[in-house]
Amino acid sequence: MAQNSPHESTGPARLSFGEKFRLQTWLLGIIAFAIVLFLLVQAKFVLISLAIAIILFSLTADAINSIARLRMGNVRVTNWVASVLAVLIIASTLLMLSGIVVAQVNAVLSTALTYTEQAQQAVAAMFAWMGEDVEAAVLASMQTIEFSGYLRTAAGQAGNLLSATVLVILFVGFLFAERVWFSTKLVNLLGDEAQAERVGRIIGSIIRRVNHYILVKTAVSAVTGTLVYVVMTSFGLEFAAAMGILTFVLNYLPNVGSIVATLAVSLVAYIQVEDPSVAVLIFVMTGMIQFMLGNVIDPMLMGKALRLSSFGIIISLAFWGAVWGVPGMFLAVPIMVSVMIVCSHIPQLRPVAILLSREGLPEAEMPPASRPDRGGAEIGRQSAA
Repeated sequence: MAQNSPHESTGPARLSFGEKFRLQTWLLGIIAFAIVLFLLVQAKFVLISLAIAIILFSLTADAINSIARLRMGNVRVTNWVASVLAVLIIASTLLMLSGIVVAQVNAVLSTALTYTEQAQQAVAAMFAWMGEDVEAAVLASMQTIEFSGYLRTAAGQAGNLLSATVLVILFVGFLFAERVWFSTKLVNLLGDEAQAERVGRIIGSIIRRVNHYILVKTAVSAVTGTLVYVVMTSFGLEFAAAMGILTFVLNYLPNVGSIVATLAVSLVAYIQVEDPSVAVLIFVMTGMIQFMLGNVIDPMLMGKALRLSSFGIIISLAFWGAVWGVPGMFLAVPIMVSVMIVCSHIPQLRPVAILLSREGLPEAEMPPASRPDRGGAEIGRQSAA
């Protein structure tokens, strides 16, 4: 009888050390991702407020540095005075915008119930071409929806907006208070001034790209919302201001926001007017406004500052929408820009940046001599001056 050699294995093949290490790395990566995802969901209120505060801080930091360098004779605007003025302006602007949004939401909610029956019949009439049975079935389905519950939920979300605004203001204030020490903390954290300069350039690139995106989107969205307001006012429709604000907000969502805004405006018009042709005309007019500004003017102003994959944007919207809800969808593009830039400067993660970029050519790291600024390190250095 043949016997197995003591050096031969009768069981399944054992994994090598390298395979065990890779398997452990993957398992640890999955566990770490699950923990981070859990923390993102649990602390979303604070994290969303912090992300918005960082964006507002980056938008105003360069302006504050410019103001702090101004001289009026022998008098110079000190850095802390400029920072206090910036915080006051940001706080007043945010509170004013929050008040406007809450007022419009309350105005819509107070009159929405009066249009409930009319809206149900209007939606059911859209299916009349399919037969009376289908129209009756759609009307019956619409009547089973508890619109009052949705309205109460919307009112609660509007109330949370004021709480989030106060938290954002507090975060912005503390960021301005800490900005003087950014460069010192960065050097001490990394322990190498050259490495700190490199990280500062990456931060500066993120700030420039995100700021350019926010400014262009704000300008285009403001013009679009104003034109939608003019169109609805010219037809004598109600909720013109609310639809203008809704269009302004939804246009921050790339690809899908303009479509949702156009459909919402058309539906509101269809509910209010008796002639369907008027609603179709409003749909065509708002659609043309969205097309011209979103597909012609917006890309022209955006240039190459936002070279992101359209499919990647949709995936980012879906992911952050699932994690943080509607606010996460508004922050999806700035987060995606930041991830792409960081990955483009790390050789091991550069394939991720290639997948996120539109042409597969994410920006390369700029040498120190050609960079326009030094990002976070430069902000801190100018603040200390």
